Amino acid sequence: MIRDPLNALIPHLKTGGRRVAMPANLDDVTTINHDRECRPADVGLDQAAIDKIWEAVTAYYRTGLHPALTLVIRRHGKIVMSRGIGKAHVGASGESLADHHLLADADTPICLFSGSKAVSAMLIHKLSEEGKLNLDDPVMKHLPAYAANSKHRTTIRQLLTHRAGIRAMPIEDVTPELMFDFDAVVKILCDYPPIDRPGRDQAYHATTAGYILGAVAMAASGETLPGLLKRIIADPLGCEHMTFGMPEDRRHEVALSLSTGPKRVPIVSDMIAHLLGGVEEGEVTAAINSADGLSAVIPAANIYATAEEACRFYQMLLDGGRWNGRQVFKPETIAAAIKPGKLMLDRSMNAPVRYTPGFMHGEKLWSLFGFNTPKAFGHLGFINILCWADPERDMSVAFLNTGKSLAPEGFLGFGNVSRMISQVIPRDGR
Repeated sequence: MIRDPLNALIPHLKTGGRRVAMPANLDDVTTINHDRECRPADVGLDQAAIDKIWEAVTAYYRTGLHPALTLVIRRHGKIVMSRGIGKAHVGASGESLADHHLLADADTPICLFSGSKAVSAMLIHKLSEEGKLNLDDPVMKHLPAYAANSKHRTTIRQLLTHRAGIRAMPIEDVTPELMFDFDAVVKILCDYPPIDRPGRDQAYHATTAGYILGAVAMAASGETLPGLLKRIIADPLGCEHMTFGMPEDRRHEVALSLSTGPKRVPIVSDMIAHLLGGVEEGEVTAAINSADGLSAVIPAANIYATAEEACRFYQMLLDGGRWNGRQVFKPETIAAAIKPGKLMLDRSMNAPVRYTPGFMHGEKLWSLFGFNTPKAFGHLGFINILCWADPERDMSVAFLNTGKSLAPEGFLGFGNVSRMISQVIPRDGR
């Protein structure tokens, strides 16, 4: 039973557009990994706290904006929630496809979109730890062509903190397909001048910085990006699905992304198109789902992972770089990666944002991670994917969603989930 008034209200605030049909009984599309979930009391919680979080998730699902939602929460290192709701394969009009029986759960691989940035950033931090680069190196040290047009002073750190001045592609008529040509994007970004003032202006780099960071990582290491991801993160954490794109023989396991809700929402649609360099959000989901999208390497946008794996990644960061007794990253490497910068106006989002070298940071009053989350760090992924760790709550979270919608009730429902998590899990962790 939904007890929170906001949970009861959200599913009824429908602004039109495509929706996923709701089953009469949500139990028919709900998966709970009872064998993984510990007793709430084992981590200082009660069942009511878990119920409230899940009520917020099911209210969000009832909007019809998401074919699938998956959630994993660890507290004190133990899994307290490992769940999914909805179906992995849903077509453009909301109907189920051939694998309509395939329910989404915590082991379903989903594209992290911009949540990929945090994972890719840690590849750079590991190469720094290994002495193969320094965050304050000029990019041109590893990628000489990047020195063109007054970019010779731009540093790797500026790329990681969205202060490199390349918030969008500097050409007209950008198509989603351009994202699949790694070398072409790198050449364009090397050849053209920055859009903003490197080192001075802060403006979210939706995909651009990822290509340059990827080129730097390959030049500094002599390895491919898929190889680096496998060696540095996926293998040490035991993540079989954490890859750039998805191999052809495993694509049947992927939960497809879907554009839902109204096609255009005043102000919001223009803001998203601005962030994406003029590309519409519906074009992005179609491109990511394509064979070319699943074969591409897009460092800032197409790492796939399950909710369990994404949560495992953040738990490792929360534990100072350790996983299952293995030191994956040195503690000082983690500390450098999550060290917050100044709260600054972001020229892309037109809002104050605080970045670390690779992550978004929480705030005392409110942030993406809920209320009173001044030590939290994580990353948003294309509107409504959110993964984070909160040291004060000794908690790691992965909330993965396949619906991409600009509907106001979607933003409200999404924020309500992180609000509820921050509200019912106390700051008594560390």
